Amino acid sequence: MLDFLVNFFTDYGYAAVFSCLLLCGLGVPVPEDITLVAGGVISGLYPEINQHIMFAVGILGVLVGDSTMFLGGRIFGYRIQRIKMFRKILSPRRFSQIQQKFKQYGLGVLFVARFLPGLRSPIFLAAGMSRRIPYHIFILMDGFAAMISVPVWVYIGYFFADSRDLLMNYVHDVQSVIYACLGLILLVVLAVWIKKKIKAKIADRINKGSSSK
Repeated sequence: MLDFLVNFFTDYGYAAVFSCLLLCGLGVPVPEDITLVAGGVISGLYPEINQHIMFAVGILGVLVGDSTMFLGGRIFGYRIQRIKMFRKILSPRRFSQIQQKFKQYGLGVLFVARFLPGLRSPIFLAAGMSRRIPYHIFILMDGFAAMISVPVWVYIGYFFADSRDLLMNYVHDVQSVIYACLGLILLVVLAVWIKKKIKAKIADRINKGSSSK
C-alpha cells in the first residue's frame, strides 16, 4: 500500500494527498496513517515537495474529511442511514453503542476516535446525528488530536524516506505506542468513572439512612 501511494502521490502531488485523506474521512478503507506517511515520503524524496506544506495539507485533508462526516450526520440526522454507504458505516446498533460511550466518557470519545481506524468515521457520524455537540466543539477536539497524529506520520515519512524497511518498523512501533497510550487513558478514565459511581452510591445510602431516622 505504501509503495502504491508513494507512486500515486509522486505523479499528482498535494492534491492527491488531500483527496485521499478526504476519502479516508468518508469511510473509504484506505489507511490514513499510511496516507500521511506516503505524503511525508515524497516530501523527503523530491525537493519541490515541501514537508511543512505537506503537513498543512495533511491537517486540512483530515479536518475536511472528518467535518464532512460530522456535518452530514448533523444536517441529515437519521435520514442519512437511508443511504446504503452510510448505513454500512453506522448501523442502528452501532449508533446506540456509540451514544452509550458518549454518555460514559463524554467529549473524550471524539479525541480518542482520531486514533482509531475503522471507528473514526462512525463515531464522527454518530456525533453529528445526535445534534448534541456543536460544530466548534467537534472541530476543537478533532483538531487537537490531529495536531498530534498528523505531524507524527508526515515527519516520520519525511525523515525516513530513503529507508522504507526502517520506516515501516518505526510506523509499527509508533502505532503500538499510540494504542498503549490509548489503553492507559481508557483505564484511567474507567477508574475515575467507577470511583464516581461508588461515591454516588455511598452518598445515596447515607442520604437514605439520614432521611429514615
